[in-house]
This record gives sequence, structure tokens and C-alpha cells, in this order.
Amino acid sequence: MKKWGFFLPALMSVAIVGCSTTPEQTDNSGASQAETTSSATKTEQPKTETKPDSGLSPMEKHPNVKPKPMPTVKPVAKPTDNSVTSGRKSADGKLILGQKEWVHIESLDVNVVARIDTGATTSSVSAIDVVAFERDGKKWVKFKLAHGDRESRELELPVVSTKFIRQSNSDETYERYVVEGWIKVGDLKVKTPFTLADRTHMDYGLLLGRSFFRDVAIVDVSREFVQPKVALDATK
Repeated sequence: MKKWGFFLPALMSVAIVGCSTTPEQTDNSGASQAETTSSATKTEQPKTETKPDSGLSPMEKHPNVKPKPMPTVKPVAKPTDNSVTSGRKSADGKLILGQKEWVHIESLDVNVVARIDTGATTSSVSAIDVVAFERDGKKWVKFKLAHGDRESRELELPVVSTKFIRQSNSDETYERYVVEGWIKVGDLKVKTPFTLADRTHMDYGLLLGRSFFRDVAIVDVSREFVQPKVALDATK
């Protein structure tokens, strides 16, 4: 009895130590359960990569993006023609005419006052003693320019066309001949057609219609004698 009483406490202590030293269980990878649990509880944080500034310009960074062109400002051209600054010509170089202008008739070297008529198609000049004749198989006409108390020498010009006029109070028609003559207004010298008509009883012996100033002049009816009077040839 005394012999079993000595070994019983020793066996109890060995059993207790064996239970406390039970080995840890491992998974198939060889890692312990404690290590697996600890790794699972950790959250992986994403890495933020910070690129250093390369120092390139916007065009070097984006070579395929074309920059918008800068707006261009056209300089305003200053008129160099004194006739423009003096109001005798428009900005596009056209002659400015008032309702009355001095007109130089080249064949006679005289200046006469003309009425600028925007309502008339053709120009007309006061002529008397008009006589048609033929020369080299073509129709010509001789006449004198006359207005008021002035009368020119006899002139001869070929007929470029003929108009048949009928007065409103009569059925009778008569011919009016159209000739061409050189005239000058300001610095504009042109050859223009004129209808020969007796205008001795009218205010103006010369009338300039649209056939004269079309495409070369504009009319300002609020003005008169815009263009300077042409100097006559002192040798004639």
C-alpha cells in the first residue's frame, strides 16, 4: 500500500505535462494555423507610384495635339491718294460726282457745266444743225454744239447708233443720232456715247447718264462740283 502511494502522484504529474505540450497542427503547406490566421487578418494596401516631373512642355508631352492658331489682325491701310482724303474719290478708287460737275470736252478744249442724272440711261448733248451723211459706206453726222448764247464750230463724227423718238402728243417719229466723244471729269478721261438733241431751251446743255458713270463713279446728289475744273490748253 505504501508502495502505490509513492508512484500515484508521479504518474499524475506526467499526464498533466503531456496534455500541455500538445504539438500545433499544420496545414498542407507546412505553415502553422496561427501564422495563417495572422496573415489573413492583414489588409494589403495599394502602392501609389509618384512619377517625377519630367520638365517637358505641353507640346512635347502631347505631340499629336495641334495648337490653335493665333488670330491675325490685318493693319488698316491708310489712303495715300490725296483725292481720297479730299473727298473726291471713294475708298475703292471710284470718282465721286455731285449733281453738277465741270466737264471738259476734248475736241473743243472747253469746259461746260453738266447735270449728273442718275435717272437717265444715256448721256445727251445739246446740238443744232444736225445733218447725216455717208462716208466710206458708213453713216456720219455733222453738227454744232450750242447752249445759251454759245455755239461751237462744226463737228463731224461717225454715228454709232440711231434712236427713233416719238413725242407723247404726236404719232410722228424722228431720228436721234448717237455719237461718241472724249470728255474729262477730274482726272477721269473716257470716251462715252452721247445722244444729239436740241437742249438750248433747257438749263444744262450736257447731261451725263448712267452709261457714263457706271462702274467708274458714284453720285452724291447732296454735293456740287466735287471734281476740279480741268485747265485749258493755253497754246490753243
